[in-house]
Amino acid sequence: MFDGYTSSELMSIFAMQGFAGLSLFSVFVLMALGLAIIFGQMGVINMAHGEFMILGAYTTYLTSGFFQSYLPSLFGGYFFVAMVLAFLICAALGAFVEWLMIRRLYHRPLDTLLATWGLSLIMQQAYRSIFGAREVGVDLPEWMMGAIQVTDLVELPINGLFVMIIALSIAVGVYFLMYRSGYGKKVRAVVQNRPMAEAVGINSAGIDRATFALGCGIAGVAGAAFTMIGSTGPSSGQAYIVDTFLVVVFGGAQSLIGTIVSAFGISQAQSTMEFFLSGSMAKVLTLLVVVGILMLRPEGLMALKVRR
Repeated sequence: MFDGYTSSELMSIFAMQGFAGLSLFSVFVLMALGLAIIFGQMGVINMAHGEFMILGAYTTYLTSGFFQSYLPSLFGGYFFVAMVLAFLICAALGAFVEWLMIRRLYHRPLDTLLATWGLSLIMQQAYRSIFGAREVGVDLPEWMMGAIQVTDLVELPINGLFVMIIALSIAVGVYFLMYRSGYGKKVRAVVQNRPMAEAVGINSAGIDRATFALGCGIAGVAGAAFTMIGSTGPSSGQAYIVDTFLVVVFGGAQSLIGTIVSAFGISQAQSTMEFFLSGSMAKVLTLLVVVGILMLRPEGLMALKVRR
């Protein structure tokens, strides 16, 4: 596998693939954080999570076009506006979906899986009808173009670095929200013991709605970040939903720290092996390793003790 490479070339290859893995890690983290919040607290298997990501990506695409046409002097800062809009639109739609459909299906996980899968198909078809079947992309601001030269063989794209900063910022924000705020205490109380939380006056239904909206909003931010490193199509979210569920289950469904650790390990493994093997073989080997570890530790890397 390593024949024909000098030690310096191998180091450069691993460095480049490691950075590519960090870009993938950023998308995994943003997708998996929202999914972990929803699945960990509510037990809802949201198969439409990838479509919420794509809604955020299309929101960024429309915002980019608006700034290009009507506010060209402010184009350099459009992404920050797009990121806020993506969060608000996806969170609002998530709250509406929870009120309309999800709240009627609690304690019926297979029904939520089928219902959200149907929702994902509806959203995909809506995207095709509105934006067409072809993939679209956004124009990057000038300050986001180019790369930082680390060595003669290693370059770090600025847009990839920016996506990583966004992912880490969101992860830190979610940590403080869940572990250092009154809302987070209520969420953790509902997760650990829902009947007792309701007995002391916590509105679990309201917490569920806010949590589902938060998870969908974070998926929207993931979509906005995704436009910085790839193009967007109606079914682009399906390429990430399986990996995202794998990240959440491997890390521990109710552990944010476990989700981050899992996302880092899986993204780095896939990115490094894809250079030496085919992409499909890299995924297969990664999946086999994850399945083997889950056989030894079914609760995931970091499990939260929950009272039922």
